[in-house]
Amino acid sequence: MGCAFTEQTTPGVSRLKPYQPGKPIAELARELGLDERNIVKLASNENPLGPSKKVLVALEQAFQDLTRYPDGSGYQLKQALAQKLGIDTAAITLGNGSNDVLDLIVRAWVSPGDEVVFSEHAFAVYPIATLAASGTPVQVPAKDYGHDLTAMASAITEKTRVVFIANPNNPTGTWLNRDELRVFLDKVPDNVLVVLDEAYYEYIKEPAYPNGLLWLESYPNLIVTRTFSKIYGLASLRVGYSVSSSQIAEVLNRVRQPFNVNSFALAAAEAALDDDDYVERSRMVNRDGLIQLTEGFQKRGLDFIPSLGNFITFDTGRDGEQVYQALLRQGVIVRPVTGYGLPRHLRVSVGTEDENKAFLSALPKALGKAV
Repeated sequence: MGCAFTEQTTPGVSRLKPYQPGKPIAELARELGLDERNIVKLASNENPLGPSKKVLVALEQAFQDLTRYPDGSGYQLKQALAQKLGIDTAAITLGNGSNDVLDLIVRAWVSPGDEVVFSEHAFAVYPIATLAASGTPVQVPAKDYGHDLTAMASAITEKTRVVFIANPNNPTGTWLNRDELRVFLDKVPDNVLVVLDEAYYEYIKEPAYPNGLLWLESYPNLIVTRTFSKIYGLASLRVGYSVSSSQIAEVLNRVRQPFNVNSFALAAAEAALDDDDYVERSRMVNRDGLIQLTEGFQKRGLDFIPSLGNFITFDTGRDGEQVYQALLRQGVIVRPVTGYGLPRHLRVSVGTEDENKAFLSALPKALGKAV
């Protein structure tokens, strides 16, 4: 017998399925009776180094104010971001992870029937946020697994309110260079918001890769989002932010929930910003790990999508879900991407040298080949 309340949901919500995160280590241990200490998780694009020592000190100090509400304005973190990035604090909107900010943008500007444009194989939150607001998702076919900016520009109509661009894209790792992105921005009407999702920005040293913050004055309809979940190693604390015009930030703060970033996240993020050595070490581990993984794929004759993130997506040459399950049985967690339209592929996060080695060692058996 159906529930009346499930039948009364909005049309957008009725089309949604819950977001499926990477499988936790503890869950796999329970399911298969494995020792958690022997499980390798390379599923959620997390920093494998553990937290910065400066972050741990900041968290210990934050415990002293456990009974107090967080600073709802995030004053100290905004000051630190403004100094680090050379921006005005009025341009910053803090979120419970950058996902939160992406959702705020849609809730603030998308009404039922309005369109939101994004690429095939793009981050799952874009259609989720759109449908939750009863907007109309417009998915543009990908080009070489990445954004086809010409097609995306052509997909913009009078009903378009927001365009999402992930650079680099998750889960494919593809990226857009400075020139092609600028040409696209010049084509977008002034009344359409462009959200440039730069969650992996700090990992990248490619000369042609653009810094969206430098374009905010030229494009008042641009919003840049970033996160502390990746290179800064704060995934469990959930803190991200957007940078935009002060007018856009003021609108976002109207719909932002009070205290949406907790005190520990605020303190940890401020400390993380000040730990350049940790960031550089994370970048180097990621660089070396990408080389290790790509060489491993080449040795095994597997195609992969070149990536600038802290992950890489490869073609299993068969049903990716079966290979994923076979890796789980060996205590290795990666990420299936069938829901992103890539049923033969799996995404693997870059881990430590030993974690990457464990994955590559388990891969031949999962593929049904001799070890």
